[in-house]
Amino acid sequence: MKKWLLTVLFGSALVLGACGGGGDDGATDDSADNGSNGTEESADEGGGTVDSAAAEEIYQSNCATCHGADLSGGAGADLTSVGADHSSDEIKDIITNGTDGGMPAFGSQLSEGDIQTLASWLAQKK
Repeated sequence: MKKWLLTVLFGSALVLGACGGGGDDGATDDSADNGSNGTEESADEGGGTVDSAAAEEIYQSNCATCHGADLSGGAGADLTSVGADHSSDEIKDIITNGTDGGMPAFGSQLSEGDIQTLASWLAQKK
């Protein structure tokens, strides 16, 4: 009985921790240091730039648990070439609203700016 209870508690902690997070108010300042560290890349769509360091930080904090630290998947889909299948706007919609296939919605956990940064960065993965 103790093993079963411990297993349920541990499993619950993993599930709740896997798709949660975000909540670091002010952790990413979109107006800070725009490019002096060399981490901005040209975005294929929209002609803007993507702050790769900020996008990777957002990804590691909110997505890597399910999608893998290297985007290779796991509990979530493989994202190594997600940009070949989805546009930045489609990725933004998926992040914001989730999917029926198990991707939770992050629209209430991430700011609009963080979602756009992440979607633009992922759209470059082809």
